[in-house]
Amino acid sequence: MKSIFARIFARIIALFLFSLTLPAFAHGDEDHGAAAAPVPSQNIAPRALASTDEFEVVVVLDGKQLRLYVDQFASNAPVVHAKVEVEGAGVHGVATEAAPGVYVMNVAALAPARYPLTISIESGETSDLLAAELDTSLLAAQAVAKSSWTGWAGWNARLIWISAGVLLLLALAAAAMAMRRQQVSKQVSKGN
Repeated sequence: MKSIFARIFARIIALFLFSLTLPAFAHGDEDHGAAAAPVPSQNIAPRALASTDEFEVVVVLDGKQLRLYVDQFASNAPVVHAKVEVEGAGVHGVATEAAPGVYVMNVAALAPARYPLTISIESGETSDLLAAELDTSLLAAQAVAKSSWTGWAGWNARLIWISAGVLLLLALAAAAMAMRRQQVSKQVSKGN
């Protein structure tokens, strides 16, 4: 009777091992369309870039703080002691210099959207007006990606665990049936 149990158990193990390879089977060469743009795995702060013949500005939204990196376009040297004003939807004010070429201003929390910005820079005898667009919609996509683990990898892992659980239950049921048959055959052989 052990041979029946061993054969049933071997078949269950083989079925389990085969089920682990199911996600790896290839299929036809059909095109599934353009791949979705990958969501960055790191938190990348929303940015805006603007440049003219005189200045180059990188705007970074860091929480409720707008950080502006201002440098001279030709030499890439930081612009120091400048008056930097920022205006746009939900943003208005004068930035203060935090470090050479780095200007900071506090802003209200910005909802996910595109914000056109007008940046005015006055440095010594030079002044310029720059236009940029700050896109905060990526913040919402990052939040969804962090809170959601139901992507293909999540379902694939769940499927493997569910299959393993079902196969374990089948193995236990087969073992119980084999043991029951062994007890019945012992009783029958004692009765003869």
